Amino acid sequence: MLITGGAGMIGSTIAHLAVAQGARVTILDAMLPLYGGNRFNLRGILDEVQFIEGDIRDLDLMRRVVPGYDYIFSLAGQVSYVDSNTEPLLDLDINCKGHLQVLEACRRENPQAKLLFASSRFVYGRIEYNPVDENHPFNCLSIYGIHKLAGEKYYHFYHEAYGLKTVSVRIANPYGPRQQMKHSKYGIVNWFVRLALDGQPLTVFGDGQQHRDYIFNEDLAEGCLALMLSPGTEGQVYNLGTGTGVPFIEMARLVAAALPGTELRQVEWPQDRYFVETGDYLGEITRITVATGWQPKTTLKDGIAQTVAYYREHRQEYW
Repeated sequence: MLITGGAGMIGSTIAHLAVAQGARVTILDAMLPLYGGNRFNLRGILDEVQFIEGDIRDLDLMRRVVPGYDYIFSLAGQVSYVDSNTEPLLDLDINCKGHLQVLEACRRENPQAKLLFASSRFVYGRIEYNPVDENHPFNCLSIYGIHKLAGEKYYHFYHEAYGLKTVSVRIANPYGPRQQMKHSKYGIVNWFVRLALDGQPLTVFGDGQQHRDYIFNEDLAEGCLALMLSPGTEGQVYNLGTGTGVPFIEMARLVAAALPGTELRQVEWPQDRYFVETGDYLGEITRITVATGWQPKTTLKDGIAQTVAYYREHRQEYW
């Protein structure tokens, strides 16, 4: 299998699981500084995988790389919804043009491969009802969400028009080991873990009662693998989360409890954040559980404990 963005949190975790199951794995990652690619994420399997430092925006490279794989996890992307609104052309270049080039390379060089595209809950934007099923309206509140939705449309078009075996997953709020920890532009659970490990207070905007669906990285990776290996998922889109919601402030309290002495602060919403606040989000995951039999296993409390333990041990590789 080929994993683009494979040195990031989700891709590297899929790689670890796949190598353990005897798969032949190639990782392609541009190692762009902001987006979490880290060779340390591949510790223990680096000698067993092929690693290519390269960018999905390079069509000639992609045409050389994609042949021969049965499965392609298309995870490379610009991953900050905050940055997407201030640098929309960069987001367009990576999250739209880059993925069109992956699809074109597969259409020309490997039309038999099955591709999984990592989309996001941000395609839903402002939430109208919970739990959110895959038919919920698209009320995007960020350029990131708009481009992720465009990506889904590209992958579905190539399935309909050219017969490519594509599937898209709308990922909830991922967290866990192997995520970048240098900035707070995405992955708030991990950022709170970093702040707590550094002895800093955790700041909650507003009353913190907005519910979120937080999914542990390993559960997420197992869900992606299950979709790839399950027949009949081609041409479909699936929510990928836990199917349960936790108030934001409860998540913050769990992080604080995992690192005793951590201070919790509540402040008013800053203007630049409030307009992209989507309200409660609780993903309906019946479609993926029926299609694959997959179920998330890790509670938020246990996932946070595992995340804290990982970064306590490997802080120097991520700070």
